[in-house]
Formats: sequence, C-alpha cells, structure tokens
Amino acid sequence: MAKVLVLFAHPRPDRSEVNYPMFETAKAVQGVTAVDLYARYPDFNIDVDAEQAQLTEHDVVIFQHPLYWYSAPSIMKEWQDLVLEYGFAYGQHGHALDDKAFLNAVTTGAKSAAYSEEGMNHADLRSLLAPFEKTADLCRMTYLAPFVLFGAGRALEEGRLDVHRNAYDDLLKALVAERLDLKKAARADVLTEDLYEFILKGEPV
Repeated sequence: MAKVLVLFAHPRPDRSEVNYPMFETAKAVQGVTAVDLYARYPDFNIDVDAEQAQLTEHDVVIFQHPLYWYSAPSIMKEWQDLVLEYGFAYGQHGHALDDKAFLNAVTTGAKSAAYSEEGMNHADLRSLLAPFEKTADLCRMTYLAPFVLFGAGRALEEGRLDVHRNAYDDLLKALVAERLDLKKAARADVLTEDLYEFILKGEPV
C-alpha cells in the first residue's frame, strides 16, 4: 500500500464550492494524509523540518489547488521555495524524493476548450503546468498528468461536483492501492478524461 500526501491550498476555503469539498473527500480516504496549508500556516511560517519529514514518509504527493494565474496560490510557492531544498530534494546528495509520484489536482474557471492551441490560452493545461513538471523532474519524481475539473465555477449548479468528487475518491484509492498505471498516467494530457483507463484491476502494479 502506498501513502498519499495531499497538500491543499485555497486562500478562501469558506467560499470554495469545489476545492474544499474535494479536500473533504481526500480526508476521508484511508491511506491519505490531507493537509490544508493555509490552515496549518496562516502566517506563512512554514516548518521546513516537519514538512520534509512528512514528505519522506509518503510515496505520492498531490498539490490540490485552483489554477491561479496559470499556477497555484501563493502559499504553495512559499512551500516549494522553503521545503524543496538543495541537498534534500535535489542536487548531488538530495535524493529524499527519488521515485515518488507527483501530480496537480486542479480546478479552472475556464472550460476545457480554453486549454488548447486554438483556445483562449493557446496551450493545453499540462503545458501551462510545466514549472511543476520540471520541479518533479529535478527532484527525480515521476510527474503524472493533472487531475482537473474545467469550468469549476458552474460545476455545482450543473451537477458535476459529485461526479468529480467520486472520481477523485477513486483516483486516491487507486493510488493508495498501487493500482494506477503510473507509466500511462505520466504520458497522458489529463487524468480526468477516461480516468478508469488508468486504473488497473487486480494486483498492485
């Protein structure tokens, strides 16, 4: 069984119709450690030693957040700057994260059509998340395609929230049970579409 760490970042969880319910889903999955970074560090005074120790104890790391300016809310950048130190996460002697899996679980305001060469952003979502992928590469982690809910602002009224939460639950349980095809997931554009093609039945991989 794998241990999964979900690091959740949303500056206004009280106004979150999608991300906070997803976080609640993550907290309920056995084998998942779900952390609200803004609640843990309201003053941004991040305990680097504690965060590094927590990282070493987990096999999969998920950054869960809304897409803010093609990136993540500010505390997640602060966390990366402080926690992913040379000599710990990367560099000649920085092997603490070797072979761990990493992915972004994100929500976007725009619909999926905006995330294409022809769309408003002139790039697909995975390309826009390239800084996270390159961070994973530097830390010798396996970067998986993002798990995404496009058009999240209307998801609740359109009845898509529960479907997405159930899919997130299935994804997390597959990661814990080591039944996600990591090689296939690493090559995909996103995990949301055809998610169940990436989840294996039977023995862990």
